[in-house]
Amino acid sequence: MRIATWNVNSITARLPRLLAWLESSGTDVLCLQEAKVAEEQFPFDALRDLGYEAAVHATGRWNGVAVLSRVGIEDVVKGLPGDPGYDGSTEPRAISATCGPVRVWSVYVPNGREVEHPHYAYKLQWFEALKAAVAGDAGGSRPFAVMGDYNVAPTDDDVYDRSAFEGSTHVTPAERAALASLRETGLTDVVPRPLKYDHPFTYWDYRQLCFPKNRGMRIDLVYGNEPFAKAVKDSYVDREERKGKGASDHAPVVVDLDV
Repeated sequence: MRIATWNVNSITARLPRLLAWLESSGTDVLCLQEAKVAEEQFPFDALRDLGYEAAVHATGRWNGVAVLSRVGIEDVVKGLPGDPGYDGSTEPRAISATCGPVRVWSVYVPNGREVEHPHYAYKLQWFEALKAAVAGDAGGSRPFAVMGDYNVAPTDDDVYDRSAFEGSTHVTPAERAALASLRETGLTDVVPRPLKYDHPFTYWDYRQLCFPKNRGMRIDLVYGNEPFAKAVKDSYVDREERKGKGASDHAPVVVDLDV
């Protein structure tokens, strides 16, 4: 079984690439982030033509998550239970579903913006809510994974130059502590192999030639429980999909399972 996570940075802008990638990659389940489209405008028909069902939690221009599956979708939960909300409202940043033998969450963790910004405090609160929401499945016997754009680099090796991020979000001790606390529920970081260079970066800014210079970050993560981690046969960053005109600034992370 092949599952993947991908921040597509607008499914409308990336639809031709997404459909071509699904067809060529043989992916069974895809956790998708930053749909940036209202649910009623989601391309259900185009995906159905390829054999994929879609569970979607999206409300419009920003955020939006989905699970695409060609092995069935059941027990869908939209939204994060206990979501702390931001500025008086909750955002479509989490959705979970059971796809065949595996249960997955597709998550788009808040960015945090700046360390002193209210959005940073919201990010840490959101992590606490996520931990509470997934703890039961994380300790269960069914293969289970929380996949998506975490907007945190777990270690200094997960950024191209730690000094370039001094004083910024994504690398702070508090954010990394939130990741560690999430793992303590029984989850393991399934670290993919890179297809090029030494580090499996998953995100490269559009600016300053970051992608050609490989100035990247590993912030798209797959956190799996013990049954999931034991079933992993291979995992890699599909860096090729970051190339070319009209690419997302994130690459897909692919995991092959023996389930």
